[in-house]
Amino acid sequence: MCESATHMSVVEAADVVTDLLVSARNPRGWWTGELSTSALSTATAVMALELARRADIKQCDELIRKGIQWLANHQNPDGGWGDTSLSHSNISTSMLVNAVFRSAAGGEKYSAVIESSQQYIQEHGGVDAVIQRYGKDRTFSAPILTHCALAGVIDWNQVMPLPFELACIPARFYNAVRMPVVSYALPALIAIGQVIFHHRGHWNPVVRNIRRCAIKPSLKVLERVQPENGGFLEATPLTSFVCMSLLGCGLAELTVTRRCLDFIVSSVRKDGSWPIDTNLTTWVTSLSINALAGVKSCNSSEQILNERERDRARTWILDQQYQKAHPYTHAAPGGWAWTDLPGGVPDGDDTPGAMLALLNLRSVDEEFSDREISALSAAAVWLLDLQNRDGGWPTFCRGWGTLPFDRSSSDLTAHVLRALNRWLSRIPAVPESLHRRVLSQSARGLKFLEKHQTSDGAWLPLWFGNQWHDNDENPLYGTSRVVVALREIGYQNLNSTQKGLQWLLENQNSDGSWSGQRGLPGSIEETSLAIEALSGHSPGHLSVRSGTTWLIEQIQAGQIAEPSPIGFYFAKLWYFERLYPIIFATAALRRVCQNSQF
Repeated sequence: MCESATHMSVVEAADVVTDLLVSARNPRGWWTGELSTSALSTATAVMALELARRADIKQCDELIRKGIQWLANHQNPDGGWGDTSLSHSNISTSMLVNAVFRSAAGGEKYSAVIESSQQYIQEHGGVDAVIQRYGKDRTFSAPILTHCALAGVIDWNQVMPLPFELACIPARFYNAVRMPVVSYALPALIAIGQVIFHHRGHWNPVVRNIRRCAIKPSLKVLERVQPENGGFLEATPLTSFVCMSLLGCGLAELTVTRRCLDFIVSSVRKDGSWPIDTNLTTWVTSLSINALAGVKSCNSSEQILNERERDRARTWILDQQYQKAHPYTHAAPGGWAWTDLPGGVPDGDDTPGAMLALLNLRSVDEEFSDREISALSAAAVWLLDLQNRDGGWPTFCRGWGTLPFDRSSSDLTAHVLRALNRWLSRIPAVPESLHRRVLSQSARGLKFLEKHQTSDGAWLPLWFGNQWHDNDENPLYGTSRVVVALREIGYQNLNSTQKGLQWLLENQNSDGSWSGQRGLPGSIEETSLAIEALSGHSPGHLSVRSGTTWLIEQIQAGQIAEPSPIGFYFAKLWYFERLYPIIFATAALRRVCQNSQF
């Protein structure tokens, strides 16, 4: 083993990040993580609480005051706000926060904040810019403008209507009627559609009468899909948008409204801010277990987690699998969501992640229990049933392909293919008919990946971005995830795989790091993902070496745990997760050790 210029070997570096990751477990034996605090979430929560205060149903003056102060303290120098404390300003979040200051702050204390944010909004296009940012997808543009109209800073005629009556049709027809919002935004469609109709009506008498008749039935749908803790998708923004809209309709006494308010109050952080979502516990636990898969270092065959720890993690993951049809998306049993909380929804990224974690928690000479075999089989069938006609895999629902966050995507497709392949290789008793189905649908998934590779060899992901990149895209994340999957499945010599590897090599920064593309600021997460994908690829030896040296330098500087906002939440809402840099660095450095590249 050679050593870096800082005299820390790769083995030592791998052990450092491994220990950091293992120590980040909660007392029960799995990982909770911590999502970034959000100016957008804080603004929407404060607005909902302010409307509740005006309706005299929830006195949260101190929460409102602290939230406003947090927002004032985190305004960017250009006068705007980004989604996280590390994010560039954007028009959407800036308009939401500005509306809160103009509606709930009061007095002259924040006049400078309001003035500078007004200037930012004016310079960046205001309402027209919000509409243009999201295009035909009204999932986020309609809530943002509704928030601003409720604050009295724009006219209701500037808010586009939403056909909330569509929520009353049977769920199986949702994909046929071309909803103007994505599949997970049904609560927003109902509540925001109603408050817009409440304030501006509709010019067409037929539509007007249909919507009047749909008010009570759609509210029953809203109540039926609300989780027991009140938080839709465990997301403060979505829950707050629903809450403020119902309050704007005068529905303060509605059970849904009260539950939303309870969730908002229970979700606030000590500093007065709110996160994007409660947590990504299932997702970060799966990622962590998969990062720790294999031996501890180049010099040891010791398991990272002992038998008892692996059994606790295994049982916990199994307990998170959905055993009943989901009341929200009507997804069949068998999938996993991103969280262990009631607001989660099973999806096509967390399910293969959980499958891989269960498979990795057993060594190659261990037998799987009947419960594990049954759970993995159900998950495989669930994923096969989710595949779209184009051969790719979407996030939540099959067939919802017209809006961006419902379409098939390369990163999810690669993740599914990786999990299905590993499952077939580890479970010997898969029925022949199911085995053939996996092979057939995997072949279609592979064709999807080949078709959606860019001309320069990259793949674009759905749920991750880079704020320095044009259009906020992150080809580094997408390409690295697809390459890892294709190489593991055995397609390392495929032309698409080789083009992807070449793209990674060509887009390394001169200092050894990686970002969304060459020339952009490098991050722990992106550098680690590229190293993991390139490790074991002979032409990439020097790139892996320089990238690993860069990571070791971050460890030595005490910066290895510093996150970057590379995650997209719903509707391209930025977030960062405290565990991502540690998880990805662990996976990368352990992969380098196992491939004996140093």
